[in-house]
Amino acid sequence: MRSLAGLLLLACAAAAGAGGAGAGEAGAGAGAEDDDSAALALPGVNGPPAAAPGALAMSAEAALTAAARRLGGSVDEQRLSLDIRYDALLAPGWRAIVADRLDLDWAGAFDRDQQINTLKEAYLNWQPQSSLLLDAGRINVRQGVAYGYNPTDFLRVGALRTIDSLDPDSLRENRFGTVMLRGQTLWAGGSLTMLYAPQLPARPTAAAFDPDLGATNAQSHWMVALSQRIVPNLTPQWLLFGVGSGAPQLGLNLSSTLGASTVAYVEVSGGRMPSSLQQALAQPGDAAIRSRLASGLTYSAPNKLSLTIEYEYDGAGLSRDAWSALQQGNPAVYGRYREFLGVQQDPPTQRGAFLYLTWQDLVLRHLDLTAFTRVDLCDHSGLPWAELRYHWSHIDAAVRWQNYLGSTTSDYGASPTGQTWQALLDYYL
Repeated sequence: MRSLAGLLLLACAAAAGAGGAGAGEAGAGAGAEDDDSAALALPGVNGPPAAAPGALAMSAEAALTAAARRLGGSVDEQRLSLDIRYDALLAPGWRAIVADRLDLDWAGAFDRDQQINTLKEAYLNWQPQSSLLLDAGRINVRQGVAYGYNPTDFLRVGALRTIDSLDPDSLRENRFGTVMLRGQTLWAGGSLTMLYAPQLPARPTAAAFDPDLGATNAQSHWMVALSQRIVPNLTPQWLLFGVGSGAPQLGLNLSSTLGASTVAYVEVSGGRMPSSLQQALAQPGDAAIRSRLASGLTYSAPNKLSLTIEYEYDGAGLSRDAWSALQQGNPAVYGRYREFLGVQQDPPTQRGAFLYLTWQDLVLRHLDLTAFTRVDLCDHSGLPWAELRYHWSHIDAAVRWQNYLGSTTSDYGASPTGQTWQALLDYYL
């Protein structure tokens, strides 16, 4: 493995040389879609809180990875990531928001690098009144109250360009936004949001610095979302969503406290659609009413430990028997199905479970533990993941571990790598 010190010094130098000042990540404007309702803002779901207009957030991350291949051998990788988000007040009521991430990856040797740039967001926000917001541009709209799987996060399709961490928060934050027009009106206890994302004449591309508009705007999208407080502890969100000429999909997000330390939530969507397998094979001949669900409980202990247990269901995925038949069938069909699901960010089977744990100030102050386990309840494969992170004022140091478990054609066991260790250093400017 290459020298850790050299790569970490490179990260710090790159961040310091970028210049600028400010703290915290900038949000998208008061009342933005990702925090549509306070009752839905469960920890770790809707991204970082909004910062004041004009805030600049910059960071650099250096990572060293050692991964064991499932068929033998290992691979060492190095990565340097630069992240910037700027929220500029252009004039009274007008703001410009830009967020970009550059990943530089090396596999084995520093003279062979791969550059991947992700233009996460770039849009204008106009607030002509305190209760009215209008946005235009590329916006990362993140929907849902669940942790591991979000059936109402309709705009996730095609949005992942690179994966630096399997933590659900990172996957939602470090992805492409969608080019759209969005309007939101607010009132006491509720809001109404409408958006339209046009189909753009662009094809998905792997070019390093291309904005890749074809990845997220290959088809037109529209959505209407209504939130309304019913009682002080209950603010459901209803959604209606459509893609191209497909049938509209309905969605619901709901969360409520159960006592002083437990939150229960449910996220569900449904409508007429083909199965995921038929969509992957471009043979949508089995359209039917299908639903998707994520429901769970989050318990927060007085010692800063938080534990979430979540059940996940995808009615468009394969049943246990159908999945077993596909695993043993035509490898080409199996491959097309897995490739399609990677773009859709949907599970291959109908049932899964997700266990998520965070523990702040574990043993020492500023030492945090984050861990989760994914389990496919149809083939019993799994993915445990854990991160131990220590915080200083502007620097974080972390160690991350993950392991893909299961047979070579199972949900998680199909990964070419098994156990992976990663050392990280983050510098925040």
